[in-house]
Amino acid sequence: MPPQKRRNDATNSGRPTANHIVAARDSEARLEEAVGLAGAIGLEIAYCAVVTIPRVRPATLFGSGKVVEIGEIVGEHHAAIVIVDGALSPVQQRNLERAWDCKVIDRTALILEIFGARARTREGKLQVELAALSYQRSRLVRSWTHLERQRGGFGFLGGPGETQIEADRRQLRDRIARLKRELNDVARTRSLHRAARQRVPYPVVALVGYTNAGKSTLFNRLTGAEVDARDQVFATLDPTMRTLKLPSRRQVILSDTVGFISDLPHDLVVAFRATLEEVSEADLILHVRDISHSATAQQRRDVHTVLAEIGLEEKVKAGLVEVHNKMDLLDSETRDWLNAAAGQGTSWAAISALRGEGLEPLLKLIDRELSAGRRILTPKIDLADGATIAWLYRHGEVLNRSDDDRFAHFRVSLTPADAERLDRRRRTGPKGQILP
Repeated sequence: MPPQKRRNDATNSGRPTANHIVAARDSEARLEEAVGLAGAIGLEIAYCAVVTIPRVRPATLFGSGKVVEIGEIVGEHHAAIVIVDGALSPVQQRNLERAWDCKVIDRTALILEIFGARARTREGKLQVELAALSYQRSRLVRSWTHLERQRGGFGFLGGPGETQIEADRRQLRDRIARLKRELNDVARTRSLHRAARQRVPYPVVALVGYTNAGKSTLFNRLTGAEVDARDQVFATLDPTMRTLKLPSRRQVILSDTVGFISDLPHDLVVAFRATLEEVSEADLILHVRDISHSATAQQRRDVHTVLAEIGLEEKVKAGLVEVHNKMDLLDSETRDWLNAAAGQGTSWAAISALRGEGLEPLLKLIDRELSAGRRILTPKIDLADGATIAWLYRHGEVLNRSDDDRFAHFRVSLTPADAERLDRRRRTGPKGQILP
């Protein structure tokens, strides 16, 4: 049952806009999201409500009367778990568990539980485990499950480790240190893979967005992949990459990433920093939005906040390419207006990934954005270096070519990113170096 300190209402007047189609998030939208998070790990919701907190109580969060009232509701429904959609201190958690005689978890523990159950790759499991242990370090020691793995998750909801009275704190610290070392090794491996892609080299286009915005559905539509795209929060945790051919016949690497959410636990942001580095290295970032959601404007701000936390504030300020998804869920008037506006040279696209609508204009938009600020270069290449010549035709727009006995002389248009790749190829590339 999520507490809400204040209502955050916004109204919309006149013609709809790209950045504010519907009202910003209010308490009911926050409640709906909390219910969705609980349902994501199969919990049966017996009761949910918005609870106003005039003043935060250090010992129990809620006032004494509200604690009693909620306790009566818990008893009436024989609830085993109460979820508070906010941050609880260890003291507040302990006192509420005593008052209500059941397990109490906060928003951070719930999200960690979801991530623990969903992580599939070794890196993902390490990242979530590190975040969970960092969170538990300041919690009641009885919530630690000695890293029990049979059920998935991290034991915040109960399980075999629930009877553990006391944990060895030194063992906990040692485990955290070991996880950090393992993640550093994974990060080094990832950086080697990234360096290899730079030598390939294709521009990277990263998909970001609020959880359940439709990123994976769009990814599957564009690439023909079979990434899990259920209508469920955090269906995707581990990044996936596929090649994508644009209308210009240029090839790019499309990357699907973990969905963001409001109040994303800081430990998770830190733990997933290595994964999210794929976003920081991207040549273009597509922000996929559920434009039909009642809190789409707030979700947009939440995504921007997380991106800023991982060091991408400058890219956010420069402007992301927005992809307004789930157009099929809007009324016809709003849908017609957005479709018309998207076709007027804007830096955003209107699509329905589920129905496959608006994908061609989106691909053209990606092409256009990657071509912005293209540079004209005049390299001469040894005729024996067929790989580099083929690379130029594949990645650039060849404006002119003339050959002599030894060299091919090019006048070619390249994106800034590809111009850098060409320069790297010249410095470290194959036989038959590109001459200045």
